[in-house]
Amino acid sequence: MHIIDATQVDNVLSFESLLTAMQQGFAQHFGMPKRNVYQLNSEVNNHDAFAVLPAWNQDVIGVKAFSYFPENSQAGYQSLYSKIMLFSRAHGEPLALVDGTRITLWRTAAVSALASRYLSRENSEHLVFFGSGNLAEYMVRAHLAVRNFKRITLIARNQHKVAALQTTLQKHFPQVQISIGESTEAVISRADVISCATGSPTPLFDGRWLTPGTHVDLIGNHHSAQRECDSSTITRSRVFVDSKTNVLNEAGELLLPIQEGVFSEHQVCAELADLAKQNKPARLNEQEITVFKSVGTALSDLIAAYLVYQTIK
Repeated sequence: MHIIDATQVDNVLSFESLLTAMQQGFAQHFGMPKRNVYQLNSEVNNHDAFAVLPAWNQDVIGVKAFSYFPENSQAGYQSLYSKIMLFSRAHGEPLALVDGTRITLWRTAAVSALASRYLSRENSEHLVFFGSGNLAEYMVRAHLAVRNFKRITLIARNQHKVAALQTTLQKHFPQVQISIGESTEAVISRADVISCATGSPTPLFDGRWLTPGTHVDLIGNHHSAQRECDSSTITRSRVFVDSKTNVLNEAGELLLPIQEGVFSEHQVCAELADLAKQNKPARLNEQEITVFKSVGTALSDLIAAYLVYQTIK
């Protein structure tokens, strides 16, 4: 059995190969039960959790297990630890134990970028990105793999981290104008794609600021009573998700508008698997606003981990 660490994951993955694998993996037959997230503490302000995410396809069986302790940084630990176990679909023998923390970064960004390939306008030029955490560089790189952005505006609370992110990205993408901005009507209204990967419990911008034709990507929130966008964003948009089962169980971006009576689960247009099977632009026109809400799926973990395993075995 192979033991695959984070360095090996980074050495073999590229967004070009991963996006192809994601499209093919979501388009084929798969099994993916509802993931189980267990809260470890009953205190109101404590979000410590442990989760188990199983999935399988015609080639492989996988299960991801992760712990999430958001206050860990104060004690010198990472907030998330994760491992993915792969088994042969044919005979069930163990194949690999893969670093799930690094796979999560790659697959989360790849899923958002794949959805953007179907939902954002092909002529999109301005990306507004919210966040400066571990996911930030992966997210921007993934979005640049599917759209030829000329400008990127970075918005984050931590000015030191966002400045470091700007420096890193500008070094690797000198042809792109990368700046640090704020969430204002002037910035949001000029965005073609808005990608949000934050821990914010409240909306990051006013949905009334969105210009027709904008695509909004939401990946940061996993809590039913919190959200990165407001109800106006949802009601103005055609809404797509990575998994209806998971999103409608966890994501306040949809659950809160449903509670308010301004949105219905039946208004979710499609899951990522539906988009991948069609594998073509899903916009109805250049003026509509689209939203993609992702909370993460076991299938995306399986696809990314298996791609790494196949490359290095």
